[in-house]
Amino acid sequence: MAVQILVNILIAIFWLFVNDSYTLNNFVLGFLFGLLLVFLMRKILPGRFYIVTLYYVVKLGCTFLIELIKANIDVIRIVTKPHMDNEPAFFVYDTDLKRPWEIVLLCTMITLTPGTIVLGVSDDNRKIYIHCLDFSTKEEEIEGIKSSLEKAVREVGEY
Repeated sequence: MAVQILVNILIAIFWLFVNDSYTLNNFVLGFLFGLLLVFLMRKILPGRFYIVTLYYVVKLGCTFLIELIKANIDVIRIVTKPHMDNEPAFFVYDTDLKRPWEIVLLCTMITLTPGTIVLGVSDDNRKIYIHCLDFSTKEEEIEGIKSSLEKAVREVGEY
């Protein structure tokens, strides 16, 4: 992906030199021209087309913001109730992610979401130990993480 971005920027700069016009509009035009060339050369450049990865990164950010808002609303409900009837619990989450940066990203996103915190990761990076402020069932918690955050992290990491 980094090679594709570099090639795209170099083509845009080359476009500026060829046209002998150093304006932002001309750079944007050269960048779009370079984007088209990188798209056509995507089979010989390493990784998938970087605009696809950029789309998945934006999708991951939106998914995280939605989960963050939902978790904040849940914590506000817990805090504003006159009687504490929540059930905090620890549980083990089995992850399918392979790369260390994917696991770190998932753990960070879980920790940043109010009401949950990652306590640790097993030595084989297959299990994540999580504390949850309001625990319903293990299946619901696991499905909530797997269908939203882990899915979005996996999409970003795919080549």
